[in-house]
Amino acid sequence: MKNNKHEFYRLSKEDQKNRLKEIAAVFFKLGTTAFGGPAAHIAMMDDEIVKKRKWLEKDKFLDLLGATNLIPGPNSTELAIHLGYERGGWLGLILAGTCFIVPAMLIVLAFAIMYVQYGSLPEVSNVLYGIKPVIIAIVLQALIRLGQSAIKNKTLGAIGIAVIVLSFLGMNEIFLLAIAGISMMLISNVKKFRNDKAISIAPILLPFGAFAPNLIQVKSMSIVSVFLTFLKIGSVLYGSGYVLLAFLEADFVERLGILTSQQILDAVAVGQFTPGPVFTTATFIGYLIQGIPGGILATIGIFLPAFVLVGLLNPIVPKLRSSKLIASVLDGVNVASWGLMAVVSWKLAVSAVVDIPTALLALVSLVVVFKFKINSAWLVLSGGIIGFLLSLI
Repeated sequence: MKNNKHEFYRLSKEDQKNRLKEIAAVFFKLGTTAFGGPAAHIAMMDDEIVKKRKWLEKDKFLDLLGATNLIPGPNSTELAIHLGYERGGWLGLILAGTCFIVPAMLIVLAFAIMYVQYGSLPEVSNVLYGIKPVIIAIVLQALIRLGQSAIKNKTLGAIGIAVIVLSFLGMNEIFLLAIAGISMMLISNVKKFRNDKAISIAPILLPFGAFAPNLIQVKSMSIVSVFLTFLKIGSVLYGSGYVLLAFLEADFVERLGILTSQQILDAVAVGQFTPGPVFTTATFIGYLIQGIPGGILATIGIFLPAFVLVGLLNPIVPKLRSSKLIASVLDGVNVASWGLMAVVSWKLAVSAVVDIPTALLALVSLVVVFKFKINSAWLVLSGGIIGFLLSLI
């Protein structure tokens, strides 16, 4: 298949302009209508880009989707950026990503403003009371699915358990990601010589992380600190978008103490029933800390690494994917992401499931998300309605 990036630069100026307008229109449409999380976003892109517009072949689409697992950041957003790059070079990359993110950012920002203004009202609190256990069910579903793909063997299972234990003990989440990746890389090499003993190495290597200091200590939440904190998160976060919960909890609840677990859940809830990337939860958090400028800079910070990494790595993706060394590192990082997500899921569940009604709501929601293919936005909306109705009883 012809390389679309090269093809774009051979087009006339007018044709380039028209193509960029088309990229902007398509991804703005997706950014305003793509509800339901990354899986739904990817399905919509497949339908719009491959089936309807035939910008590229299905095999190429799947290659780009696989490439998103090689770098940190939100997979569906990175796929949008890859597609924009394939269709329109660097300008297409910027347009596709921006047009996919900005509508969601503006909607989340509006909800954040309303939340700050009205979040303490009884009516709103009752709605959030019903939403939070539903969010826990959605997160647990994502946790189980991530575990199914991340825990490929006993070695990775051992690493995942070690990460969970060390995370509960207060170990820095970035160092856990790094040490898990390094451990898996070393274990994979050792397996060539001592296959039977490799499994026991993971619990031995990982505890060394307990002696590492926090890599980033944010002492205050100035607007610059908000940007840098989310830039850090966007640069190291692998796995499901829900792994973001682990970083939000670690930075803003445990390390800084400027937000509560309830506020983190509320932010994730807004990210669920609005279209576009789940990572726009950063917009909500940024607004809570530093108003509109904080919301905008948090959004830029968390998404900026995706733009840079996609642009730099897109040309060498085939070589990266074929590297057994890099593959083993990514396996370790992915299972560590799962472990971090498991820990924060437990902590958030404790704060969301507070009585019999919320426990039942979480249980029913968990059954629904596994048994039926339902858009998570509808589940969140239903939880809010049930919460409100319970308050009338």
